[in-house]
Amino acid sequence: MSFEKILIANRGEIACRVIRTARALGYRTVAVYSDADAGAPHVLQADEAVRIGPAPAADSYLNVAALLDAARRSGADGVHPGYGFLSENAAFAQACLDAGLVFIGPPPAAITAMGDKALAKRRLHDAGVPCAPGYLGHAQDDATLHAEALKLGFPLLVKAVAGGGGRGMRLMRSADEIGEALAGARREAKGAFGDDTLMLERLVEHGRHIEIQVFADAHGHVIHLGERDCSAQRRRQKVIEESPSPVVSPELRAAMGHDAVAAARAVGYVGAGTVEFILDQTGRHYFLEMNTRLQVEHPVTEMVTGLDLVEWQLRIAAGEPLPLNQEQVAMQGHAIEVRLYTEDPYAGFAPQTGTVIHWQPEAALQPGVRIDHGLAEGSVIGPYYDAMVAKLIAHGRDRADAIRRLRAALAAAPLLGLRHNAHFLRELLDHAAFRRGEMTTQLLDDWQRDGVPLMQRPVASDEDWCLAAAAFALREGAMQRPESVAACDLPLQLEGRHRTPRVRPRRDGSVQVTLDGVAHELRLLASGERQLRYAWDGVARRAVAVWQGGALHLAREAHVFVFDEPSPVPQSEHHADAGRALAPVAGVVAKLAVQPGDRVAAGQPLVCVEAMKMEMWVPAGAAGRVVRVVVQAGQQVASGALLVELELAAAAAE
Repeated sequence: MSFEKILIANRGEIACRVIRTARALGYRTVAVYSDADAGAPHVLQADEAVRIGPAPAADSYLNVAALLDAARRSGADGVHPGYGFLSENAAFAQACLDAGLVFIGPPPAAITAMGDKALAKRRLHDAGVPCAPGYLGHAQDDATLHAEALKLGFPLLVKAVAGGGGRGMRLMRSADEIGEALAGARREAKGAFGDDTLMLERLVEHGRHIEIQVFADAHGHVIHLGERDCSAQRRRQKVIEESPSPVVSPELRAAMGHDAVAAARAVGYVGAGTVEFILDQTGRHYFLEMNTRLQVEHPVTEMVTGLDLVEWQLRIAAGEPLPLNQEQVAMQGHAIEVRLYTEDPYAGFAPQTGTVIHWQPEAALQPGVRIDHGLAEGSVIGPYYDAMVAKLIAHGRDRADAIRRLRAALAAAPLLGLRHNAHFLRELLDHAAFRRGEMTTQLLDDWQRDGVPLMQRPVASDEDWCLAAAAFALREGAMQRPESVAACDLPLQLEGRHRTPRVRPRRDGSVQVTLDGVAHELRLLASGERQLRYAWDGVARRAVAVWQGGALHLAREAHVFVFDEPSPVPQSEHHADAGRALAPVAGVVAKLAVQPGDRVAAGQPLVCVEAMKMEMWVPAGAAGRVVRVVVQAGQQVASGALLVELELAAAAAE
């Protein structure tokens, strides 16, 4: 079971994370990369790197033959799967073993037992672990699943048995949603995991998502390392995780820990695993699934226990026994992790693509703060992989301490170049519901549906506009010539809003900015390549200011606003053309719901585009007839690409 060189069959921040610990223990590392990741940080950090294929995951990170060939060519004798991709694929684990490689994960039989969520629930029910009601049968035809859904009642989840991370999962609240939920879950599960087998599970409404970290060695020892609360979710995908949970008592922790250990023993588990439970409003817990891999949120457990879980994985894979017994595990303080997603939380969490023009996370690193990422300035965020690009984690003496440190870290490490959820995360951490420990798995989705203010795009303040105006004046030289420039108007635009600040430089170095008839005093104290120090109302402050062509990306307190000057050439008034259905983001056409000649109603789904593992349906902008379908299923499309042309009903009637 010895190994010296580890191939990391993954990418991004988890590949960087594994490389860090492997190097500290003296192992050499091999990165793999697709064409989209040729210059990625994980490739540069590893000792060696091997190309495994084109950008689509199916042709690279899910290509077992290419991964095994990379191990052979590099001389790697161990494989760490990370999480996602093939990390819970028993066939991949077995293929590694058959090739003489040490698989740094559980035995294939354990992955099979727990990877099939339905089989896992049947086994754990027999072992006495409480499970939520559901359908776990082998029959997968639509008629059977439809009938079983009606028996179970609503609300109901349809889930991929090979799933994880919210992929291949749909919520059904009524019988008329069954057909599309089954089709969507199957399609997504097939694309993400290569397996479209489904199960049904009653939804525990307003529940808490609590998971237990377990470890087992090859010598029969199994322990748990406490719980993580992952209740802050949107669309069944985690946003914030913390340890310990604010609602778990020592008695409940012991009970859930006992059941988690029993679950691991039931399948002969070895290595790191996570047993997930749903906690209902009465405090009863039910088994959901077991993730047979390291979790995205493992850092919060590391920070409260002081342990390196990747090191434990490597030592167990090498045949060593667990370094601690259950009584020796101690949890200190509180840790919280937020997931930085390149998605727009104010536009339905739509994934975003673009180029990173500023990312300097070291600016946020303080005692108790950790940032795991796989980004670099110049990194291109494309549509091929998950939208999570970094994790920020803070540890404090208590929960309030951790929240304060994490909010400060989000403000100190802005990501510029494309939209993301940092400001949303910072505000969520400070929201009363989170502060009081009242998050449930449905709350964020409810807020989005109900238009809660937290879910609405922040508006730039007068201070932001004035600072941007001063920065433009500084760039154009007006502020270096105060004796020759009495005042100048600087028309600016931000997300469709236009304002014209009047900037008047003063001989003492200050500047008066008049905005909508109100004069404001602002003094630029220092201007570096990417930093502005300024005084507003006598208070000295800092902002990150980065130019991209003629646009100014301005970051303050985790807000990021992009200002530019409107074109001097008069622009024709633009209206959305309801007769042209366009791709909302760059992605892959997952499904076509219409064909030429079909008549459609306003709002009827036309095309499904998948990007960053998220499906987005493009609806008809108005009633009409399909004239032309420009794309086909499986086709890669750019953002704004034409998908379907309609002849509108009103035009046809003329």
